[in-house]
Amino acid sequence: MESNATDLALLVLRVTVGAVFLAHGINHIFGGGKIAGTGRWFESLGMRPGWMHAWTASLTEIGAGTLLVAGLITPVAAAGVVGVMLVAWITNHRGNGFFIFRPGEGWEYVMTLTMTGVVIAMLGPGRWSIDDAAGLLGMAGWTGLWIVLGAGAGGAALLLAGFWRPAPRATQSVS
Repeated sequence: MESNATDLALLVLRVTVGAVFLAHGINHIFGGGKIAGTGRWFESLGMRPGWMHAWTASLTEIGAGTLLVAGLITPVAAAGVVGVMLVAWITNHRGNGFFIFRPGEGWEYVMTLTMTGVVIAMLGPGRWSIDDAAGLLGMAGWTGLWIVLGAGAGGAALLLAGFWRPAPRATQSVS
């Protein structure tokens, strides 16, 4: 049964991405420098106020991760993935080259998660999900794409326009 293989693949994909997001959000709050350290890091990226963005990103990661694991309002959960990853891509990774192992961390990881979020929104969670049990599978396809673009990419754009204030780059004087 090919549909069972597709449903299994979708389950593995969304649970994997959901678990990564859950772990990342929990680590922002409780790991390393805890939420205060995460807030200072956001400040260093130009996201002001840093504490607010630390909480916003962390709670979005936890919420999106939980929803993806459950397969509940999947395009909205995928929009959380896309929004967080686009902000990370623009504020922290875009100028560091492609590879994650480069100094400053390149953008291969955030690009992969961003595009995976788009794909999950479009394909939907599969039949092994709460969305299926609740009759919400119709949110996939083009509807899922519009949700992930509007809420995810649009939310990231609004957040950056409203709160991202990176330090100006030093200009070189011409002698």
